Amino acid sequence: MDSRQSFRISLNDGPGLERCMCTMQTGTQMTKMKGKKKGLVRFFYLDEHKSCIRWRPSRKHDKAKITIDSIHEVCEGKKSEIFRRYADNRFDPNYCFSIYYGERVKSLDLVSTNAEEARTWITGLKYLMAGISDEDSLARRHLTWLQQTFSEADKNGDGTLSIGEVHQLLHKLNVNLPKQKVRQMFHEADTDENQGSLAFEEFCLFYKMISTRRDLYLIMISYSNQKEVMDLHDLARFLENEQKMRGLAKEYLIDIVAKFEPCPENQQRTVLGIDGLTNYMRSPAGDIFNPEHNQVNQDMTQPLSNYFIATSHNTYLTGDQLLSQSRVEMYAYVLQAGCRCVEVDCWDGPDGEPIIHHGYTLTSKILFKDVIETINKYAFTKSLYPVILSIENHCTVPQQKKMAEYLREVLQDKLVLSSINVHECKKLPSPDILKGKVLIKGKKLPANLDPDAEEGDVSDEDTGDEEEEEGEDDNDICLIHLILLVSTVTLELLSINSPFRKRKTMRLSRALSDLVKYTKSVRVHDIETQGKGSSNWQVSSLNETVMNQILQLKPGELVRFNQRQLIRVYPSNYRVDSSNFNPQPYWNTGCHMVAMNYQTEGRMLELNQAKFASNGNCGYILRPKCMCKAAFNPMLEDPLPGHRKTQLVLKIISGQQLPKPKDSMFGDRGEIIDPFVEVEIIGLHLDCSKQQTRVVDDNGFNPMWEETLVFNIQMPQVALVRFQVWDHDPIGQDFIGQRTVAFRSLMPGYRHVYLEGMAESSIFVHVAINDIHSLVLGPCHRICSGPKPNSLQLSLHHPDYPPKYKQRRARTPMMNRQPAIHWQTQQAQKRPIPNGLCLSDSTSSSSDGSTDSLEFVPSCVPAGAEQREGTLQREMKALFDQRMREIHFSTVQ
Repeated sequence: MDSRQSFRISLNDGPGLERCMCTMQTGTQMTKMKGKKKGLVRFFYLDEHKSCIRWRPSRKHDKAKITIDSIHEVCEGKKSEIFRRYADNRFDPNYCFSIYYGERVKSLDLVSTNAEEARTWITGLKYLMAGISDEDSLARRHLTWLQQTFSEADKNGDGTLSIGEVHQLLHKLNVNLPKQKVRQMFHEADTDENQGSLAFEEFCLFYKMISTRRDLYLIMISYSNQKEVMDLHDLARFLENEQKMRGLAKEYLIDIVAKFEPCPENQQRTVLGIDGLTNYMRSPAGDIFNPEHNQVNQDMTQPLSNYFIATSHNTYLTGDQLLSQSRVEMYAYVLQAGCRCVEVDCWDGPDGEPIIHHGYTLTSKILFKDVIETINKYAFTKSLYPVILSIENHCTVPQQKKMAEYLREVLQDKLVLSSINVHECKKLPSPDILKGKVLIKGKKLPANLDPDAEEGDVSDEDTGDEEEEEGEDDNDICLIHLILLVSTVTLELLSINSPFRKRKTMRLSRALSDLVKYTKSVRVHDIETQGKGSSNWQVSSLNETVMNQILQLKPGELVRFNQRQLIRVYPSNYRVDSSNFNPQPYWNTGCHMVAMNYQTEGRMLELNQAKFASNGNCGYILRPKCMCKAAFNPMLEDPLPGHRKTQLVLKIISGQQLPKPKDSMFGDRGEIIDPFVEVEIIGLHLDCSKQQTRVVDDNGFNPMWEETLVFNIQMPQVALVRFQVWDHDPIGQDFIGQRTVAFRSLMPGYRHVYLEGMAESSIFVHVAINDIHSLVLGPCHRICSGPKPNSLQLSLHHPDYPPKYKQRRARTPMMNRQPAIHWQTQQAQKRPIPNGLCLSDSTSSSSDGSTDSLEFVPSCVPAGAEQREGTLQREMKALFDQRMREIHFSTVQ
């Protein structure tokens, strides 16, 4: 059971809890700790909707808040790094607590005026955190969003929204509606005695009016024979034909209606209306990501060398390698983000205590013991599979012994200490066997050393650590870092396997060496022969520049090398800004541990997150069989001869509540966005491609694209699909948001693609995955077999296609654009429904009612037919608007 749920069950929803909520909403004065400086006295309170903590005064104004759903943990006492910077007797631990929140696991450290006050906040926050795990979390999140939106729109704070405040809100939401239309809906929603303003309940009705989904309405009436609701038979046909769900029990369908249908009358009739269908399609059941992949779904019993392992580089840094801070909290952050291999750069510290920091700079330093304690605390909160500590050891023997002491003392039975016989065990154990264990990756004393010796020499020829220029003066190395961008490739290639390279040795403690078992660091001498016939419980580390040379010269040999032992790829030492490389080329050759700077957000880290999300984000992904056993070369024109290819057909239908770009010059006051969608395939070199839709003018709230993009993919096992939404601008394009999903995690049918970090923003798509051999191309590239996506598409030459779209599409960025395929229906025996979706009579009357039977036809249909269809479309659009008015009128009544 989830800890939040268990906490919620253990609480009594009685007067004590009510007092907690009342006290928090009334607010209390507490001290907010800020490093070693004097704390800031602020007034903290829980907002009226119990959705976030706010404080004042603050220069951040409305942004001075922490949402409840972003809180990871509430810790009582002085346990955070900031509290540890103060003298132990300065604050009473009973008055102190810390709130860990956000994707980067920041801490808000507070000192209350008394112990009872602190206990009230700790208890109340933990209860609220437990509430977000309820089954109704979808409805709760949507209600919370509406409450926050309403509060932020209420500029004068009177608890209602005037027509002027509504107009401002619609502009912020990228809604471009005529003022007369807005005023009409405003009056329809304004039903109480206080005329001229909308209370929260009235605002919810108004929001429902502007957000009713035309695309989902068309799906509903197409499967319900143009009725306003879907009965269980209609719902079953939709789920089977479009969503590819099989074996649906009646009880399952009844549960969908009970869970998602808000109308009591519809629930009593066991039917699903437009609001119920919308709720269902916007729930996790309608997400593009396979919900089964939120849990571990791969075989975890194979040797460790058969997996990709989520790996962090310079884990302790919060930013660049020159000026950023080293923080213990970074280990908590990456471990909770699914990372399973963290880096620990160890140096001699004062008072005999080893410290961790970046050796090239004068950044802040943290204690080795604090890091190990943090790792021990967070190592298995998100995944039970083994954690690898990649130790970069720069310490003298006495402090190495201290490191070994702390590792044993803190980690205890988590350390893998069983003896290994190299002659009996050549294969690595599996992640399943190593559950709950910590592996130490580092240098190991030679086997021929006297077993009684407490220390010995280790040559860098025997290890595979990152290339650190040990012994250099820190100031000199800081200067080197600033000028190294001049010639990175030459310098890095000279740093390894060079006859001119100075051979180095270091003194290694037996105590630390003995903790290294399955993951011994070894240097790469020859990728073609190294490791043959020996055990493969060893790891080699190579930087990206050397790896790029190997990828160009010997990709097939590198794949075979990765079948024999683990390899770790880390960023160039000259990435002083902690930028990330593209991990995909290294995954394509089977590299197990591709180290990413988790502290640097952006495209490359998003690819890493998407890859590991497909196995429950447990930090381990099973590599394709061809990378584990067979001869495989990802650079060949046909890397998998004889294997079937895959076709991905994506219908980009619509968008929902797309925000303005984060870096918009005028923020929420800026112009309404002109969005378009770009879809990119990232995988083998042959599979990498991108296509994009046309631009929709002045609509970020509910833009309609209705275009189909087709991709042929050689090796879907390693492919990622990246959806990006852009705002087209006369002088360029601005990034709005993205979602990247592993190909193997795509769900078929009608799906929502939620943009990362944006609770309500999504694009609506239809997904079809076909065996490319089953498709037969006829005249005009007509697809005559295999599943075909449904269509809501208007041809560019269609008379109903708005002229401004034609103009805007002409100025859509064309550098990477490939034309989308337009889906039309056959002209014979068509029964049109709104917005251009046409079903043949045979389809509509058949038992399955599938819209998959629509056929691909080029846009060269007769002009007369197009005109007739356009007239019907206009008529059906009017019918749609009339039906919507009737629905809203009946709701008001």
